[in-house]
Amino acid sequence: MTDPQTYLGPAEEKMELAVAFLDESLAHIRAGKANPKILDGIRVDYYGSAAPISNVANISVPDARTITITPWEKSMFKEIEKAIINSELGITPENNGEVIRISIPPLTEERRKALVKQSKAEAEQAKVSVRNARRDAIEGLKKAIKQGMPEDVEKDAEASAQKLHDKFLKKIDDLFSAKEKEILTV
Repeated sequence: MTDPQTYLGPAEEKMELAVAFLDESLAHIRAGKANPKILDGIRVDYYGSAAPISNVANISVPDARTITITPWEKSMFKEIEKAIINSELGITPENNGEVIRISIPPLTEERRKALVKQSKAEAEQAKVSVRNARRDAIEGLKKAIKQGMPEDVEKDAEASAQKLHDKFLKKIDDLFSAKEKEILTV
């Protein structure tokens, strides 16, 4: 007899990964406030290899609308500036020779709605991943009946898979509503 946990364990792991991925994706969506995570996806050329900005400079947030980048080497100023300009941030950095400043402009109402829509799409993608994990677990449990698992054990495991699904969908909804509130707060 196979253990129902053989199917529920991996399903729960996939669901946790989907929520973690969503959390990371939402962190990269700028909401009108300075957040150093928006720079995570930007790479700079550092001695022939692509490195994240955080590996070649100190990143800080002195106030709600400004991110400052202090490169550890003077030669990195141009590289970092060029990488930010070429990124999809859509923000031009200011360089005074000591520090690179990025001023986060306030979002327009139209842009806020577009960001909420983008966040909702990310959340929906995470929900699909959670549903797929539940479906895979239930399919595995149904096959396990043919291998000798009692039906009542399978039904209990199926109910557990549904509970996991519901728990993770609630987490996704909570993450999305927090991000939506952050974006829409002026």
